[in-house]
Amino acid sequence: MDFAFGSADESFRVAAREWLAGHLVGPYAELAGRGGPGSEHEEPAARRAWERELGAGGWIGLGWDRAHGAYGNRAASLTQQVVWAEEYARARAPGRVGHIGENLLAPTLLAYGDEAQRRRFLPAVARGEELWCQGYSEPDAGSDLAGLRTVAVRDGAGYRISGQKIWTSLAKEADWCFVLARTDPGERRHRGLSFLLVPMDQPGRIEVRPIRQMSGTAEFNEVFFDGAVARAGHVVGGEGAGWRVAMGLLALERGVSTLVQQIGFAAELAEVVAAAVRCGALRDPVLREQLVRQWAELRVMRWNALRTLGAAGDAGAPSVAKLLWGGWHQRLGELAMRVRGAAAALGPLDWTARAPYELDALQRLFLFSRADTLYGGSDEIQRTIIAERVLGLPRVER
Repeated sequence: MDFAFGSADESFRVAAREWLAGHLVGPYAELAGRGGPGSEHEEPAARRAWERELGAGGWIGLGWDRAHGAYGNRAASLTQQVVWAEEYARARAPGRVGHIGENLLAPTLLAYGDEAQRRRFLPAVARGEELWCQGYSEPDAGSDLAGLRTVAVRDGAGYRISGQKIWTSLAKEADWCFVLARTDPGERRHRGLSFLLVPMDQPGRIEVRPIRQMSGTAEFNEVFFDGAVARAGHVVGGEGAGWRVAMGLLALERGVSTLVQQIGFAAELAEVVAAAVRCGALRDPVLREQLVRQWAELRVMRWNALRTLGAAGDAGAPSVAKLLWGGWHQRLGELAMRVRGAAAALGPLDWTARAPYELDALQRLFLFSRADTLYGGSDEIQRTIIAERVLGLPRVER
């Protein structure tokens, strides 16, 4: 497909660049470029305010399908969406706390939701006013999403939800959670599941416990549901259609959205290369070859993502993309530490009682990326999907 940037795209680039330059000031400028991967939960008030700033400027919802209405703030072609992502990364703008609602929930509601659901939730996401988290993974199910145990029991005009979710990104900051739960206890595996929209402000019924990680950050959380309430009108796709809706959402999470993700990867790679220049590590021919390989592999991922854009119905494309970027990002974190050598074990500041766990951006990158081949569906799960759905190999008994 033709993916060249035209004159309209370059005009769009100028507008995006000027807007970012004019609005990344004050507390937003202090957030810019801070923290690295997994730090999106830090400074929550300032990050919420930044989401509202983006919404007021019309920069949320650029890629939403407008067939059902203009719920986003402005129309933008695919190339213009990439331009915005490039300029956002170039400006080192703050990590987004609204991306789950914008990039996962909204396209899902546009594809599977009803008009009442779209009217209720999409404008609030587009304004940057409501934040979302994703209630999929569970402690005993691992990457086997169909093995979940959370249940939703019909109770009058709604449902009562009980169970536990884990590795729930930004749950502490979220206003809503889309939850995959079993609504038909007589069914098993992927049958009898429903996709429910659940308000998080339910004291005594929903408890969020942050999970402190190796990096010192805690954007992941455990979420406990004890009779939490969801309205019957907030079941997306209808009762029992949860698996179809959930798989449609995962295709968005693992698929062509990686094209935008790779822009952030390129910025991280540039930072690793800059560190290698500063410390003289480029004199090592082996390490230099590894840096070149990382650059080349990133280009391959970009072209694969572009190929995916023009390959409708490619069942294995999301899994291939996840395998590629998960391993690549993990190797980048390892390479960042190899570039630093023994100095990689030292923090940027002396540890104190008030700040006992200071890490720089590359150290956070290394620790955070250890999980890249696990979350969002482990590498083993992705290979099984490719084997069964693309290569037609016999299904594994579960």
